[in-house]
Amino acid sequence: MKQRKHVWMIIAIIMAVLTWGCDSKEKIKTSIDWSSFLSQHDLVWTRLATKWYEAPFLGNGMMGSMIWQTDDHTVRWDVGRGDVQDHRPGGGMYNTCRLPIGYFMLKTKGKIKKGTMRLHLWDAEATGVIKTTKGSIRWRSIVHAKCDIILAILEPSEGERGCHWEWKTLKAISPRQASGREQPGYKDNPPARVEEDGNTKICIQPLLCGGETATAWTIQQDEDHSLLTVSVAHSFPDTSARQKAVDEINSVRDVSLDNLLSSHRAWWHAYYPESFISIPDKYWESFYWIQMYKLASATRADGMLIDNQGPWLQPTPWPGAWWDLNVELTYWPTNASNRLELGSSLTRTLYSNVENLINTVPEQYRNNSASIAGATGQYCVGTVEAPDGENAPMMGLLLWSLHNCWLHYRYTMDEQALRNDLFPLLKRAVNYYFYFLTADREGKLHLPKTFSPEYKYKKGPDTNFDLALLRWGCKTLVESSKRLNINDPLLPEWKKVLRNLTKYPTDENGFMIAHGVPFAQRHRHYSHLLMIYPLYLVNKDQPGAEEIAIKSVKHWLSFGVKHGYALTGASSMFSAFGKGNEALTYLEGLKEYLQANTFYYEGQYWPVIETPLSGAQNIHDMFIQSWDGTIRVFPAVPDAWGDIVFHDLRTEGAFLVTASRKDRKTQFVRIKSLAGEPCHIIPGLEGRVNVTGSRDFKLKEEKPGVFTLDIKKNEEAILWSGKRMPVLTIAPVPGDSKKCNSFGLKE
Repeated sequence: MKQRKHVWMIIAIIMAVLTWGCDSKEKIKTSIDWSSFLSQHDLVWTRLATKWYEAPFLGNGMMGSMIWQTDDHTVRWDVGRGDVQDHRPGGGMYNTCRLPIGYFMLKTKGKIKKGTMRLHLWDAEATGVIKTTKGSIRWRSIVHAKCDIILAILEPSEGERGCHWEWKTLKAISPRQASGREQPGYKDNPPARVEEDGNTKICIQPLLCGGETATAWTIQQDEDHSLLTVSVAHSFPDTSARQKAVDEINSVRDVSLDNLLSSHRAWWHAYYPESFISIPDKYWESFYWIQMYKLASATRADGMLIDNQGPWLQPTPWPGAWWDLNVELTYWPTNASNRLELGSSLTRTLYSNVENLINTVPEQYRNNSASIAGATGQYCVGTVEAPDGENAPMMGLLLWSLHNCWLHYRYTMDEQALRNDLFPLLKRAVNYYFYFLTADREGKLHLPKTFSPEYKYKKGPDTNFDLALLRWGCKTLVESSKRLNINDPLLPEWKKVLRNLTKYPTDENGFMIAHGVPFAQRHRHYSHLLMIYPLYLVNKDQPGAEEIAIKSVKHWLSFGVKHGYALTGASSMFSAFGKGNEALTYLEGLKEYLQANTFYYEGQYWPVIETPLSGAQNIHDMFIQSWDGTIRVFPAVPDAWGDIVFHDLRTEGAFLVTASRKDRKTQFVRIKSLAGEPCHIIPGLEGRVNVTGSRDFKLKEEKPGVFTLDIKKNEEAILWSGKRMPVLTIAPVPGDSKKCNSFGLKE
């Protein structure tokens, strides 16, 4: 018996040794002190901001605030809300634009001499000190993560105890009208009025066509402290906003400040660890994490669409959502960062406004088609013209925005959303093109003269913008039909388009704007290059594709770059072909456009939100790509970034990927399947690739460097190479501490 017992003990020990470390959940360790890590990336001001693009910004996906000094005795707290817009018939930026609300002015007793500010990312809280000739005021402020409340807490010194708040109502008219681009016959909304409800004051801004915006606030004050509590509500067509705003104030009236701060922080502390990235360049690491903060400040799953402003509306001729580039770029980083709940505000906006998208096209096409106007409010109301003779409208904007919806589907693998929402709307978007396709003698299909977004110099037939989107749309409908097991009556038509659609017009410089229209002028947009990025229809896996793609990109850039999103577009295009050094070069070019708070402006300081967010996507594209059914790990890492770690970045097929790179060599890749999709992966490991997990996984090399892994839903496995498994720890990468806290304002 003893011998038998010893045998079993020996077997158990051998099995333990053989299986030690096979459970990847036990092996992967994260060593991240989130509070300390993010504090290195806080925005720090050693002098007060004096402009919106310098200011600390706060938001909860619906409400937002910015804080900045406006004169010698005033620091301003902006009040914004993403759904506050006009509702006049017809759509456009005079009828359905965002509307200003107002702001609070902190009036100091003494003249402001100087001050400091800090935006704490981990707690999503701004703090500061205002120093005046009579004393000082310590302050802190949040926009609460879970309720529509702005809080501002003041602690004045004895000489500043007379400081006080004043409310400034802004005129609720189209910012486009106010910017000098006046529309003849435009009628102002009725004037605002201020009322009181007990200790609560309410500013009501009625609208000409019904509905209202209401801002409610209370001020609680004693000798040493002052607490400003603000809420905003918007209603249409009814006038319930007043009561909603007051109710929101009342809902927190008896909640202690400590409890409010605690519940606010709890949301943010759960949000950040959804994924992790660390690189040695602390400037770009800070930039990246500020964009993750900005995204969650600008939208939520139940929040409003991020338009050109987010919840921080400023004077602008662009007070809405622009669908020819801005919205699409804004939402790209929500996918790989594993923050898909934020991206659902875009998908929900499109899927819940299908009737408005149908009514956007001329009446004779509405039975089976839909489109979207170039600029709309939150509810996608607008009109488009059909191509007719010399008329050359933009046609592809709904298809481009639905590409974002397709990415959201591919990263979630939510088949119900594909079947019920995306597939039927995508059919309508493609159907609109079918009215205008014509065949030549050889059977090749052509499009009439249309407009390639922002190439204002010349229009032509067969624009590459429309050809790429139509080809992508038909390809996606065919793939979706197979996925959903739908034998759609239009399936033969989609396949016919894929067989017979004319080739992309090209010349000696690469892709043209359209047939007969060479690329010959500076063009900030890359509308003629969508087949390269983000559609990947022309990609590095195709023979000869790299030559024409890189030639086209370089020709586009040869005319000079005047806008930041051309740089971010170029960066991602170079990443698509594995050129990490070039990708970083163009990302570095973005620095001159980034402001103290990482916002971006064009023209006369007109604010737009998309470009810095697309810079975060540049970093994703260097680290992980997953187009055409294959996951690519570290596909375009620049030489300057030798050490990189990322944790739980998401890919198409709903995989979570963790990876580490040290001294320019990939150490390991951990992959987890959330949906059980087929796994094709290029892990970028040198030598023989091993797989470790909770069972014996089958790893097959399809071709050099490309593998299939038989991973099932909710399983995870580690890929590694070498004689010994590397240390499987995810921790921040060391770097130059002088580049920490790069943003804000320094003396």
